[in-house]
Amino acid sequence: MKIIKCDYTSGFDMHCEEAVAAAAEDLSAGKLVVYPTETVYGIGADIYNQAAVKNLYVTKNRPFDMPLSVAVSDKAMLESVAVLNENADKLIKAFLPGPLTIIIKKQPDVPDIVTSSSQKVGIRIPDDRFALELIRRTGPIVATSANLHSKPDSVDVNAAINDFGDSVDTYIDAGPCSLGQPSTIVWLMDKEVEIIRQGAISVEKIKEVLEC
Repeated sequence: MKIIKCDYTSGFDMHCEEAVAAAAEDLSAGKLVVYPTETVYGIGADIYNQAAVKNLYVTKNRPFDMPLSVAVSDKAMLESVAVLNENADKLIKAFLPGPLTIIIKKQPDVPDIVTSSSQKVGIRIPDDRFALELIRRTGPIVATSANLHSKPDSVDVNAAINDFGDSVDTYIDAGPCSLGQPSTIVWLMDKEVEIIRQGAISVEKIKEVLEC
């Protein structure tokens, strides 16, 4: 287990570049990484490495019938994982990068273990410099919160370390998360809209953008 400090409040320096490189190398090797976002700390794995994703479920003590969200770095990468519709496009333009997870139809090559065999996938673009730099290097990664199942979300790295210990290979310590609350989750299918969880973005703002 290694803990890498990375303070980028005043800029992304050489130490942060080295931290990104180390985390990306571990993810590419099938290891687990705890990384910062603007909402809460996430625990990541390469979504296309099914052994790594299985290990993540076990590490979190998360039931395998609970799907995992996916973090991407931009709209182009998002479209490699999910199939956009009109409402998704509106929400992406309004809120992403930001604290919003959109559940839409997945692309066929997204492994079933990520989505618990569902044909839908939760997608998010974090508004965090480290997370975005990491994902640009690795491709899509798991975006679930860095805590044991049913435990409180980790808004700093120490909470994640207390939950996981040596079960995770690398922890990135970037200090407390700027928002400290989870993303809002919106399910979209055709013209249907359902707010699964209200987080940092209010239901009213979602409805305003979707005109519903």
